[in-house]
Order: sequence, then C-alpha cells, then structure tokens
Amino acid sequence: MSIAKTYNPKEAEEKWYSYWMEQGFFRSTPDEREPYTIVMPPPNVTGVLHMGHMLNNTIQDVLIRRARMQCKNACWVPGTDHASIATEAKVVAMLKEQGIDKKSLTREDFLKHAWEWKEKYGGIILKQLEKLGASCDWDRTKFTMDPDLSEAVIDTFIKFYKDGYIYRGVRMVNWDPQGKTALSDEEVIRKEVNQKLYYIRYKIKDSDEYIIIATTRPETIMADTAICINPNDERYQHLKEKKVIVPLVNREIPVIEDEYVEMEFGTGCLKVTPAHDLNDYELGQKHNLPVIDILNDDGTLNEKAEILVGEDRFIARKKIAKLLEEVDQIEKIEDYKSQVGFSERTDAAIEPKLSMQWFCKMEEIAKPALSYVEDGTIKLIPEKFFASYKHWMENVKDWCISRQLWWGQRIPAWYNENNEWVVAKTEAEAVKEFDAQGKSTAAIRQEDDVLDTWFSSGLWPMSVFDGVRNPENEDFKYYYPTNDLVTAPEILFFWVARMIIMGHDYTQKPPFRNVYLTGIVRDKLGRKMSKSLGNSPDPIELMEQYGTDGVRVGMLLSSPAGNDLMFDVSYCEQGRNFANKMWNAFRLVKGWETIDTPATEAQKTAAVWFENRFNQAVTEIDEHFANYRLSDALMSTYKLIWDDFCAWYLELVKPAYQQPIETETLETVKAFFQKVLALAHPFMPFLTEELYHDEIFGTRDAKDCIIVAEYPKVEAFDEKITKEFATVQQIISEIRAIRNSKGISPKVELPLAISNTDVDFAKYQESIIKLANISELSFVQEKVTGALSFLAGKTECYVQLAADNIDVEAERERITKEIEYLKGFLVSVDKKLSNERFVQNAKPEIIQNERNKKADAEAKITILEESLANLV
Repeated sequence: MSIAKTYNPKEAEEKWYSYWMEQGFFRSTPDEREPYTIVMPPPNVTGVLHMGHMLNNTIQDVLIRRARMQCKNACWVPGTDHASIATEAKVVAMLKEQGIDKKSLTREDFLKHAWEWKEKYGGIILKQLEKLGASCDWDRTKFTMDPDLSEAVIDTFIKFYKDGYIYRGVRMVNWDPQGKTALSDEEVIRKEVNQKLYYIRYKIKDSDEYIIIATTRPETIMADTAICINPNDERYQHLKEKKVIVPLVNREIPVIEDEYVEMEFGTGCLKVTPAHDLNDYELGQKHNLPVIDILNDDGTLNEKAEILVGEDRFIARKKIAKLLEEVDQIEKIEDYKSQVGFSERTDAAIEPKLSMQWFCKMEEIAKPALSYVEDGTIKLIPEKFFASYKHWMENVKDWCISRQLWWGQRIPAWYNENNEWVVAKTEAEAVKEFDAQGKSTAAIRQEDDVLDTWFSSGLWPMSVFDGVRNPENEDFKYYYPTNDLVTAPEILFFWVARMIIMGHDYTQKPPFRNVYLTGIVRDKLGRKMSKSLGNSPDPIELMEQYGTDGVRVGMLLSSPAGNDLMFDVSYCEQGRNFANKMWNAFRLVKGWETIDTPATEAQKTAAVWFENRFNQAVTEIDEHFANYRLSDALMSTYKLIWDDFCAWYLELVKPAYQQPIETETLETVKAFFQKVLALAHPFMPFLTEELYHDEIFGTRDAKDCIIVAEYPKVEAFDEKITKEFATVQQIISEIRAIRNSKGISPKVELPLAISNTDVDFAKYQESIIKLANISELSFVQEKVTGALSFLAGKTECYVQLAADNIDVEAERERITKEIEYLKGFLVSVDKKLSNERFVQNAKPEIIQNERNKKADAEAKITILEESLANLV
C-alpha cells in the first residue's frame, strides 16, 4: 500500500491519541517495575492553554514517554487547582453579568454557582493538553477541592495547629482591595511606578513654624499618629517633645525620636502611620502609638478618615492634594519613581493592613526544606536558582494562610457566643472541645475564611495518592517520593518549597528528587508573552497550523532549563520541516523495490558506520537527559536523523535510479529506521507512531506500539570508525563545495587523489566515488602539482580540474583570504596559550583542545600556501 505524499498531522493525532487511550497505555498501577512518577503542576481551573503550559507540559510528556519506553512504570498524575482568588473573581464577574450581587447570596448559594462554573469551565485546559499529546493517567485526575483532597488539607491544618505551627493574631498583612483578601508576601509583585512626591507642611503646635514631610501617600495623613525624627539630626533638635497638627483634620500628634529615620532621605522627618505601613506599625509598637485604620476593605476611606468618607483611595489622593494646596500646606510636588506592591492575582495595588488572620510559623518547619537542597537530596535544575532559594529559606517569614473568600477549604476553627475559638474538624468535635475547656457552646459558628490555595497545593504530591489520610496505602508507598517536578521558577517559593516542607513533615522524605525549572516564554523581542501585549500566539492554532509534533519540537529546540525561551513561529516551522523530512525519508525507503541478493561491501561498511554513529548519539542523548538538557537531547536526535540517517546513510545505500535494492540492505535500513523512530518518539509521538505501524514493518498486534517499544539503550561504539567516516564526510563535502564555488555541474565527474594516511580509505572508496561523483580515486605519496588541494582532518586531498574550470585569480584571492583568516585565528589561540592565568586555571582537556586547534590551523596554512604556489 502506498503512503500519502504529504504527512497529515491532524489525522494522525486524532487516530493515535484515542488509540493510546483505548489500549490503556497511559494507565499505571503498582507492580514489580521501577516506578517513574511525575505530578503535574495543577493549572488553575480558570486557565486555558498558553505558551508556558505548552512548554511545561511538553517537557513532562517527553520525560514520561521516555521512562515508559525504558520499561519503567510511568505515572503522570494530572489535575487542576481551585485557585481561590482567581476563581472567586470569575464567579463574581459571572454573577454580576446576571445582575446578581455576591453580597445578596448566602455562602451556600454562592458555592453552588461556583461549583457549576467549575464543572462548565474547569476542565478546558486538561482537554487542551490532550491535543498536545500529554500521556497522563487521566483516570487519576485530581482537583484540589475533591472531597478526599480537601479532607487532607483540613487534617493538615489541625495537625500543624496541634504541633504549634499555626496561630491566630492581628498582624500587618498585604491586603488586596479588589479581591478583599489578605495575601502572602510571595503573592505580591513589586513594580516600579511613576508617582508624585508631595512635600506637606505640618504646623508645630503653639508656633508659626512648619515642618516639611515628604510622602507619596497624602491620602493617609488622617491616619498619622506621630512625626518621627532622628535623635542625632541637628536640624530638628528644637522639635523634641513638641507636638504638631495633622493638616485638614487638625489633630495633635507627638514628635518622637528614633534612629530608624534616615536623615538623608526626603526632609529627614517621617510621618508615622501605623495602620498603613509595616515599618510604621513596628515603630508604633515600639513607641506605643495609637493605630487609626482609615481604609475599608475595598480601599475606600471610612469614617475614621473624617473627610472624603467613601472615596476611593486613589481619588482621595488627588482630592487631598488639592485641599492641601487650597490651605497652602503643599510646599512642592515632584515626580518620583518607587516600588509598589501589586496583587499577583488581581493586579490591584496592595495596601498594608492590620488584620486578624491565621498564620503558619515558618522558621523551624522550613529548615529541612533547605537542607534537602543543600545536601543534594533534591536537585534544582539549573543550579543557578539555589542562591535565591537559600536566601528565601534563610529569611522566611511567617505565612499568612487565611483568605477572606468563600471558594476554598474553610478553616476548621469554631467560635462561640463569646467569640472564643477552638480548632476542630467538625462542629460536633468543636462542641466537645468547648465543653472540655468549660466554655460556652452556644451560637457556635465556623470561621468564614478559607485557606490559602498554596496550603492545599503544598500537599499535592502526597494528596493525589491519598498519602495524607492513608499513608499505608499501596499507591502512596509505591509512587512516593515522585521523581521529577517540572515547574516555573516564579513558584519556587510559592509552591515547591511548601511541598518540600509539608512532605518532610509528614513522611521525613522529600516529595521529589529533581526540580526542573523552565524559563519564561518570550517573544523574539524579549517581551514576556501576554494577552495584553497581543504577542502570545494561540497554542491550539499553532498545533493546527504546524502539527503538534512540529510545535513540540519548535519549543524544545530553544528551551534550555531555566533560561527564557525567545519564541518565534519559525521554530514551529522548523519542527514541521523535521517531521516532513522523516516522512519523505520513509516514503523513499518504502518506494524501493528489492532484489534477493546480499548487501555490497560498501553497504555493509555504511551500516557498520551508522550503527556506531547511532550508538554514539544515544550515548550523547542519554547524557543530556541525565543532566536535564532536553533541548540538547532533541538537537542530538535531530542531527542524527536529519544529517546522519537521512542525508548520509540513506544516500550511501540508496540504489541507482529505478534500480532495486538488496533485500539484506533494506532489512538493515528498516531496522535502523525503527530505532530512530523510537529515539524520536518522546519528542514527536504522533508521527513516529504513524510510521511505526506502516505495513513495511509487517503486521503488528494491538499492543505493539511505539509508545511502549523499547527505548534505545546505550551500547558500545568504535570511535575510530566514527572519526574515520567524519573524514570521509569532510572529503565529500569539500568536493561538493568546490563544485559549487566553481559552478561545476554535479554530473561532471572529477578525479580525486588522496595522500597516504592512517585512515583505510579503501573500504570507503565506493562511497566516496558515489557521493562525490569521482571519475578516478587514486592514493598518492607525493603532492599533486597543479591541483586544488584541501585538508580533511589530517589527510591531504587533491582535485585536478580542467583549465576552463579554474579562475586562477579568483582562486588565488580565495586562498589568500583563507590564509589571512587562519593566521588571525592562530594569533588569538597563541594569545590564549601564552596567558599564564588561563594555562594554570583551565582544565587540561580545554588546554589540549586549544593546542589541537593551533596544530590544525598550522597544517591548513601549510597546505593552502602550497596550493597558492602551485597556481599557474
């Protein structure tokens, strides 16, 4: 049966993904094999596939497919995260469109709407990952608010509380006025913004004198409770023990002294607003200052502000500035740039706010998470992220784990009529606890707040296997700890560190062994891809246009671990071209007729070379995988298939036009083809499966698929053979280059002479004659005068051209330029070798490599100078 002229990716993708699912190839259950486990970083249920997901999940799929082919029990657990803040915002917006205000709903009614939204939209991204070819065990799909996972979260809260890690208290937190919830420090994104610096006059009580205070937030002056000066600042000694009047509200506040104030910054006077700045709060605690909170949860001014009540904070800022100008209490206004915190979820400017919240003590519990990475038990790939990880873990702050939302795991704390509280799993257990403490059990109500989403996802590698509730279950004992985690560097502390913390606390083991940190996908201008910039292509459209295999290859070709990917659709085009190259190579082989005769010696020699080259490439690829250099592993695979297999091996054994090929040689070609398909499968699953099932390979049973075929193992190879043939390739390439530069037709045969060398060229003679179109190949001991010469490795070669084929002046110019270039190159190498610091500090192999470069350049210069002398 003939094969289609062009590859149809869509047809292959639909056919083979459904087939793999039907045959259960993605499914995993514990058995006697070595497990290889990956848990998917659960995308938000609000999410749709973007380029970051594409990169992250392609890498995971490559790793899982390769492990499956290595006869490991490969288990890739998919799932989604409930994403409290983002999802609640989506549901609130949906309700608003329906004319429903969240405030008008009970918690239960709101959650009903939220669950309906989740069921309708929450699985979109997982269906899109199927299009990518993600070979997850879909039967194991989890959601962070599944009943069993939620129970694990509640159990963990109670455990941490009993262990003394969780406490409740009023602290300064990061407040998101749009989401109306507290955030952890890691959920705050710092951005440099253009602001105004307002210099405000504060009148000194019982005096006509003013002091000047510089602030970017004039809307908070109504919350001022002191003015602070440095006790060593000679400019303000006269202000000690004085009082000043807060503008507009005319309230008296004291002048306090503290070395915290930087004399060189601003005017050297600091207004202290304990309710609206973390440092001011700590200063206020130290000096026993009152706290005046003038902001509502939504960022509007409340009654304590006394003026502009109900105004939004940013509108109030402008109005306050105008009011101050009207009473002549603005000295000046300057443009100013400063760092401002924004909510990672809603992009609203953060307000520091005093709030009663639940916190998790981190100092002690975080120590093992640092130790695991320091001693290499967990490897961060690439290692460059260790320094920032270490800094964060050594300076970790208590984690605010409560969120003022309804969507999420509700904190298992209960209050009675006196607002006393206990921590308990159920209301019945709370009643017992109140009774045991001799406290009222009247009007019991549960805490309204839910837990930070990262608290639940911190349990993910354990909870997906029910390891929190039932650590003795077969799945958990078999699959945990997992092997590789593939995620983004920006959640190294949000998520990765917390999984390590919780995993160790429960099991005294790390949750994974390796953390592969991907880069950010950027456009070719270096900008982060985003919908707002309009520079992010739709991944589904890309796969429709270039084929899924083409897009996978395109992304991975340029995505080294931890380094940002400068993405351009041309990479996908390159991936598609690679798929087409393999398809056309297969069509070539499938079209060969056979003759039942043995292989020629040249074909056998070619087979010996390619087998050694293949094993050499597998060794390289295996090393790349071992070091998580997936981009390099793909490039080695790409070069092996495109260059060595298609461009060289198939050309070496290809029969003459309309001539049959020896049966023995075709069988060898088919065996090699299956090997390269297996090597390419993790990167290009659909194309390789399609070709693997062609009738040329015979009839296959239902389970005989490349997805579970044996991945090529590292085997010994003879480096002498690969080096010899590299010289042969160079000879052929040089002759082709001579034809090209001289405008000589490929059909014109040329004579070639090769000087005596330690390479046995006799066994490659037929191949050289065939691929270089040589009329006569001779081996000489002396230089051939009047011929063009070149160096292939250390072998001198001579091509005798007819007089009308040589432009003597042009050739003289070309050789002269090449000699000049090589002499310049020699200068740079000599400079490096004469540098004592380089010679003393560089590795011996690097020094030897430079010496080899020098010797090669000198040999080439000698040959070129002789060629120049021979030109007549």
